[in-house]
Order: sequence, then structure tokens, then C-alpha cells
Amino acid sequence: MTTLKSKLQADLNAAIKGRDELRSSTLRLTLAAVQKEEVAGTQKRELSDDEVQKVIAKEAKKRREAAEAFAQGGRAESAEREKAEGEILAEYLPKQLSDDELRQLVAQAVEEAKAAGAEGPRAMGQVMKIVNPKVAGLAEGGRVAAEVKKRLAG
Repeated sequence: MTTLKSKLQADLNAAIKGRDELRSSTLRLTLAAVQKEEVAGTQKRELSDDEVQKVIAKEAKKRREAAEAFAQGGRAESAEREKAEGEILAEYLPKQLSDDELRQLVAQAVEEAKAAGAEGPRAMGQVMKIVNPKVAGLAEGGRVAAEVKKRLAG
């Protein structure tokens, strides 16, 4: 069993013993998503920590999107629960880059692309190829793309 998956399992057991309904239900759903990913495909396999982290990130993104949808639909209580679940999942993800750190990395990538001859908005793909490996797991793709567009436009 991977270390991150075993940590999730141990935390689930602790949450159940502590009667923490929100944490236990969130971790149950996350572990179910991990197990589903393990059996997806032609052969069952054990996920690495990086793969488990990607599953957790996907689950956290689902919670953020659901919270926004509930908030727009006027269901504040459901939105708060989704936000709380997202915060629980964030504990298992690496610390996200701050806006300043992201701006710096994107600025470096834009300079690298310009040095290679890429200019203007058409260079978006090249810049993303440079910056994505640097920010993998540390920043959401939408945030990165928005910053790249802003840099290339102005």
C-alpha cells in the first residue's frame, strides 16, 4: 500500500473512532475514488503516491466546483459542506503556489519561449509546455493558463 493511501486509511479510521462525520465521509469517498482508479483499465494495480495525489486533486476540484454551483443556486448550507470537504482534501495536497510565485514562474517561461522565437498570443502552447512541468500539482491549470494569457497579451 502506498504511504499516502495508508495515511488516508489511517486518518479515516481515526475519524470514524472520533465520530467526525464530515471527515470520515470525505475520506471514504476519496479512498473509493482511489480504489476505482486502481481497478480502471485492463489490470488491477497499486497507485503510486503521485497518482493518489492526482486523484485527491481531482476530488478537491470537484468539491470546489460543487461549492460554486451550490452557492449560485442559493444553497449556502450545501456549499459550505463542499468547501469544508475541499479543505479536508487540501491537507493531503502539496501547498499551492502563491500568485507571486506563479507570476515569477510564468514570466521565466515566457522569457524562455521568447528566446526560442515565440512571440505574442500564439506562443501560449509553447509557454504552457515550459511552465506545466514546473507547476505540476502546485497550481491549478486554469490559474496557470490565465496568467500565461495575461503575460502574453500585455
